[in-house]
Amino acid sequence: MPLIELKNLDKEYRNDEVVTKVLFDITFSIGKGEFVSIMGPSGSGKSTLMHILGFLDRATGGSYHFEGKKVAMLSDDELARLRNEQIGFVFQAFNLLPRTSVLDNVALPLTYVRKLEWPSINARAEQVLTSVGLGHRLNYFTNQISGGEKQRVAIARALVNNPAVIFADEPTGNLDSVSGVQVMEILQKLNDEGHTIILVTHETFTSEYAKRIIHVRDGRIISDEPVKHRRVAKDGQKLK
Repeated sequence: MPLIELKNLDKEYRNDEVVTKVLFDITFSIGKGEFVSIMGPSGSGKSTLMHILGFLDRATGGSYHFEGKKVAMLSDDELARLRNEQIGFVFQAFNLLPRTSVLDNVALPLTYVRKLEWPSINARAEQVLTSVGLGHRLNYFTNQISGGEKQRVAIARALVNNPAVIFADEPTGNLDSVSGVQVMEILQKLNDEGHTIILVTHETFTSEYAKRIIHVRDGRIISDEPVKHRRVAKDGQKLK
């Protein structure tokens, strides 16, 4: 059973009597453990598609099944619970809490899990921060670290609930080239460990860290193919 399955999915927005169609007849599936890039220029509909896949928005036509569940049949509360428990997000703008420590930023999603106590929450947050090379930055505030480190904090926060899938929306857009490569290699490493990664990007270079690229243009899929020349993380590379 696919993790994600879309059939003839459409999306439109209505404003008074004006109808704006954004997505048309989107059909594809993504299995557990895949690393897929959704690639397209600005205005292509790729971010809208990600919002639907991540339960931030709803489709207006077609069907979306997540782990076999028909998403259209779920209430807003059920979608919110799925989003918190099964989805991790990494955004271009980091979306970290200011004047808050790195550790507390990553621990935040776990505070919504009722059965966990603070010692367990902090231990898990520290574990995932160490896994992305930030074990030495736990008590730094987010305004005291670099852009590349901020994105690694965002990745750790996305990981802390051990989600079914991680969505990365233009994760290198605010980074210099070196930091961008480090972030993509972390995502690739996570995929190698079994995590499902869905990357949204307009950059060919970034998309080639995935194993498969879905090209979107004008709200339609124009191709869905394996990456022919995949970029691979350097063996033994250390994160600083």
